[in-house]
Amino acid sequence: MASIASSDTGVATQKGRSGRQEPSRDRWIAWLWAGPAILFVAVFLVYPVIYTLWLSLFSADSSSFVGLQNFRRIFTSSVLLEVLRNNLLWLVLGTIATVFFGLVIAVLVDRVRFEGVAKAAIFIPMSISFVGASVIWSFMYQYQPAGQEQTGLINAVITKFGFAPQSWLTTPGLANFALIAIYVWMWTGFCMVILSAALKSVPADILEAARVDGANEFAIFFRVTVPMISPTIVVVATTMVINLLKIFDIIYVTTGGNFGTNVIAMSYYQQLFTFNDSGLASALAVILLLAVIPVLYFNIRRFRAEGVR
Repeated sequence: MASIASSDTGVATQKGRSGRQEPSRDRWIAWLWAGPAILFVAVFLVYPVIYTLWLSLFSADSSSFVGLQNFRRIFTSSVLLEVLRNNLLWLVLGTIATVFFGLVIAVLVDRVRFEGVAKAAIFIPMSISFVGASVIWSFMYQYQPAGQEQTGLINAVITKFGFAPQSWLTTPGLANFALIAIYVWMWTGFCMVILSAALKSVPADILEAARVDGANEFAIFFRVTVPMISPTIVVVATTMVINLLKIFDIIYVTTGGNFGTNVIAMSYYQQLFTFNDSGLASALAVILLLAVIPVLYFNIRRFRAEGVR
């Protein structure tokens, strides 16, 4: 009996030792696999963010500490305040237009015979780069003085109906809307595809029950369909917000930030590479980062909430 007890104790002790060794080994294996990814994120994401925050507190040539002076310049300069207003305009109009047209088109093409062809035609602009789309629309927006032959498609069309040609990209106040139209043309197809998939996930029996109860199509859409796909609408809207916060290519190719069209990303580029002001450029980058963080935080909280459900 004593020998049996001692053998049991030895087995238990060996199991205890192996139990203590296994988690330790697993932990080292986990760090071995995750280490390169963590190092990559630290070098190419965390370090640049910290260094940018540090540079934003220094002068243009990083020779002297100025504290929050660069941020004060942003919120007191009329030129930079216009930049912030333009970004806000892009956020509001760009997000609303892409999500609205994407949802409307998704509903319409869901009922046509050649749904796949229609979706492909609307989605095609997504295959074009921002630079390519900007060049295309620059030709469409071309302007010639009244009385001359219009080489731009839009002016050629409106002059046929008796309207005066417009200088779409050089008229302050009008240029921003012309540029936002380029973005809407490109990204409406993306919104349409995502929202169309959400529409197809709505159970048909719920829609049929609403029709049996006497609801018309508009009531079904706004009181049944939209509430059921609202999580997808939020995802699409927040994606558009993040894209629009860092919009750069369209402005750079078409107007270069002139004629009242400058935005944060374009101003950052100008301050850093044209005026060699690393302090102000870093402050603009920090503002852009701070604007994106609440959107990401909102998305993470919503994903976690849905995961709990």
